Amino acid sequence: MWYAKKSNLEKRNMMQRSYLNHTKRLVSSHKQQLFASFLIPLILMSGYFIYRKMAPFGSSSLLTVDLGQQYVDLFAYFRHTILHDPTAFFYSFSKAIGGDMTGTWAYYLMSPFNLILLFFPGKTITSGIFIITVLKYAFSGLTFAILLQKMYPKASWLVPGLSTAYALMGFTVANQLNLIWLDAPILLPLIVLGIEQIFKTGKIRWFVLWLALMLIINYYMAYMICIFSVLYFAFASAHYYTSFKAAFTAFKKFVSGAILSAGFASWLLMPTFYILTQSKVQYTETSVKFKFEYFPFKMLSKLLPGTFNFEQMPSGLPNIFVGAFCLIGFILYFTNRNLKLRERITAGIITLFLLLSLCFQPLDLFWHAMQFPWWYPYRFSFLVCFWIIFLAARYLFSEPSFSTRSLIITTCIFLLGLVYLYLNLTSFKKYVDQSQFFIGCLFVALGLLAFILLKQRPNAAWLITILVILDVFVNACMSLNNLSYVSQSEFGNYTTELDKTISKIQKKDKGFYRIGKTYMRTKDDSMQAAFNGGSHFSSTFETQIPNFMQKIGQPDGDGFVTYSNGTLITDSLLGMKYWSKNIDSNQLGSSVTSTANPTLPALTYRPDLTSYQLVGQDSLTQTYKNPYALSIGFGASSLVKKFDGSNLDTIQYQSQLYSTLAGKTTSKLFTSQNFNEVIFQNINQTTKLTGSVLKKNSLSKPGVVTFKFTPTTNDAYYLTLGQELNPDNATFTINGKTLTQYSPYRNTVVVNFANHSKGKTVTLKIQLKKMSLWLENFTLYHFNQTGFTKLHKQLSTSPLKVTKHNSHQISGNITVSKKNDFLMTTIPYGKGWHAQVDGKSAKIVKVAKTFCGIQLTPGTHKVVLTYWPPYLFLGLIVSLIALLIVSCYLGFKKRSIKK
Repeated sequence: MWYAKKSNLEKRNMMQRSYLNHTKRLVSSHKQQLFASFLIPLILMSGYFIYRKMAPFGSSSLLTVDLGQQYVDLFAYFRHTILHDPTAFFYSFSKAIGGDMTGTWAYYLMSPFNLILLFFPGKTITSGIFIITVLKYAFSGLTFAILLQKMYPKASWLVPGLSTAYALMGFTVANQLNLIWLDAPILLPLIVLGIEQIFKTGKIRWFVLWLALMLIINYYMAYMICIFSVLYFAFASAHYYTSFKAAFTAFKKFVSGAILSAGFASWLLMPTFYILTQSKVQYTETSVKFKFEYFPFKMLSKLLPGTFNFEQMPSGLPNIFVGAFCLIGFILYFTNRNLKLRERITAGIITLFLLLSLCFQPLDLFWHAMQFPWWYPYRFSFLVCFWIIFLAARYLFSEPSFSTRSLIITTCIFLLGLVYLYLNLTSFKKYVDQSQFFIGCLFVALGLLAFILLKQRPNAAWLITILVILDVFVNACMSLNNLSYVSQSEFGNYTTELDKTISKIQKKDKGFYRIGKTYMRTKDDSMQAAFNGGSHFSSTFETQIPNFMQKIGQPDGDGFVTYSNGTLITDSLLGMKYWSKNIDSNQLGSSVTSTANPTLPALTYRPDLTSYQLVGQDSLTQTYKNPYALSIGFGASSLVKKFDGSNLDTIQYQSQLYSTLAGKTTSKLFTSQNFNEVIFQNINQTTKLTGSVLKKNSLSKPGVVTFKFTPTTNDAYYLTLGQELNPDNATFTINGKTLTQYSPYRNTVVVNFANHSKGKTVTLKIQLKKMSLWLENFTLYHFNQTGFTKLHKQLSTSPLKVTKHNSHQISGNITVSKKNDFLMTTIPYGKGWHAQVDGKSAKIVKVAKTFCGIQLTPGTHKVVLTYWPPYLFLGLIVSLIALLIVSCYLGFKKRSIKK
């Protein structure tokens, strides 16, 4: 009997030891799988980029399209703000002539990965971008692996393969150049896991945490994830449903969790939403067309490898590549009878909704917050990729049936899809060729064989993982090989020269002023080098600035403005105190061509800069100081409060605004001029130029119009060009040299035609590129230098003498008389600006629908202008309330447990 008891005890101990050993092996296996899920995407993409010689491993860089034209400059601004000027978090005068930055941070810069950039100054920032890019790939794989392991504790070594498929899905590869969006694929699996925890444990903490973090990092992608969270909650409800009461309890927790998440993020979301009403929201579509954007079956072409290229960026099909194995598993999921029918029906409905969203315009608009994307369509496709891979994983880790019938049905579906693609290959020739098609067929065949192998040998998971990884990596390489990138030297040399030039100016002059340039790499150069400029490009750009810039003849568009076509008036008004001019880059009268100076790409032609004072020069640039630049604020006539200018053309607007500021309503600073001689070659002659339509007589011969003009003064002369007079429709040369002009422009621009050219004939040639050309708003003007000088002298008598300034506050003293008792500033108007005059609050008036102004009384005043983002404090209060609610709940819960 004693021996029997001892034997039972030994058996129990052996079983416990066996269980513990099994648990240890499982935990060890899980850790290894997580490590592999992180490391594989990291190694693969790092290896590929090193092979492509991306900085710091070669002469190229990851900069291309928006990453090279926008984000890299905003990343430099991020560094400057964190390290040197924290007040720039709220406002920046580097954003064109000034603008709120909370929306910019909320959309572009709140990713914690950006902290890596603090270690990469100047031209080395491209190395920081390299590290962030590969890490975002790696963390996407890691978080998806965490989700799979938490949901399926006994998951096999298929986890690293599925996680790599997720990390390298079509969306991620296509949008690595939109680095700001790649936090969404990282946090999505964690948010889904948070929803799962609501059902499994009844706790919402992880759902609240990860969703709040997503809302803070990028509200735009978070909006899409919120929609998907509702869909996933419906899916999880179908899976976990036991009773209506339990389902309703879970629903209440889900809603309360979402509200708490929004509450925690309100400190940033509330000011951001206000800024959106001043910018992006104004482009919202008010009319919806109920139509398919393309034949739905065409999206099958994007399931083939390597189908992303430059032509797909503006208006391509959705990037939904996930690899053949995952796609097969996704289809097989719906055949798995081991899963509840209710769950599969719900999954089918969600799948149909997602697929329709990829081609049906109203749903597409809905996912994009009722705005058609500017390039990069179907930005929510990462959710579709996640859904496909997730359901494939659910099939694989939920006791799959692997029935022969289901495999035959799946094979037939794939055969039909491949036949459709083969018969229509010519329709997809811009991004698909036969080699891609046959590679796709090969991986489909291997994928089907993999499922057969998995059915017979479940332990072959590691072999299938290799196949899955190979499939998605081939797609990544083929897709990224279609793109070209900015060379490291092109970016680095320009950035170094720009920083050096700006630094010299700022060291000599510590005051507040703006700087213009006759060269440009991007519209956000001022962000890159941290100076007050006039150009900007971002999705959160307030519309009032492009509207104003358009009125004064600058190229503008949705979300951008380029201060390239300034005149002596606009330079003076906007306080463009310094100009940096590139030497020998298409200077008219020079023997150097426009390609002679690639370090500093030419932006504009400004011969009127010779009216300014040359104060510095190096091998690449000349620096001019503008004696006519007005202060950021100055005493002006109160008549300007009534200035409208809506019905004035570009030239009249400049003249009238400047004159009104000086209290003059009749000053005429521009006078139209006639050309001395006009010669038509193979073009119909016309006596009236402005508004006429030039037509070629013979299509086979070049059509050229030559305009000759001999200035009678040394004053500046300007030419207005309507939007039809652009480089796409004609070539423009002055004195035999190509006219440097930013393009495109959608409104009339002002071009400096001549300066200090008295008695010298200036010849303009226009050669048509098409059969006809509309001379829209084509007029030559003489600038009244004497009248301008008188007005400037009057406006400069009462400057705001700035005593202190940073990015969100300007303080100074001003003395005004009865004639100029209105403080005019060139600070863009915004609800966030608050004024104090002599220690008392003062009302800010909106001037010319653009600027801040303050009515003063005659005498000397101390003025303080401070910017705080609208609704920032309200948002902080809401976030504190959310924090207080959670703290009280946790405290109450802790006390209840003790009792």
